[in-house]
This record gives sequence, structure tokens and C-alpha cells, in this order.
Amino acid sequence: CYKLRNTIERAFSHLKDWRRVATRYDKLARNFQAGIAIAAIILWWA
Repeated sequence: CYKLRNTIERAFSHLKDWRRVATRYDKLARNFQAGIAIAAIILWWA
């Protein structure tokens, strides 16, 4: 259980490194979700 939690916590930590996601500049939820998706894809790809 701890391994999975650690993986999820690290993923959120990496997502928070993206200023656009951390500060939520987007006013629309769909734009914010798109930014999260793009950041997650780039993090997964790297």
C-alpha cells in the first residue's frame, strides 16, 4: 500500500513543478484539465 501511495505522491509532486498547474492560471475547468493532461503526458514520456 505504501509503494502505491509513494508513487502517487511523487506524481503529484512532479505535476506541481509545472507553474501552470500549480497556480491554476486557467479559468475554465476544461483548460485546466488539458494542462494537467499535457503535463502528465510529458512527464510520462520523459
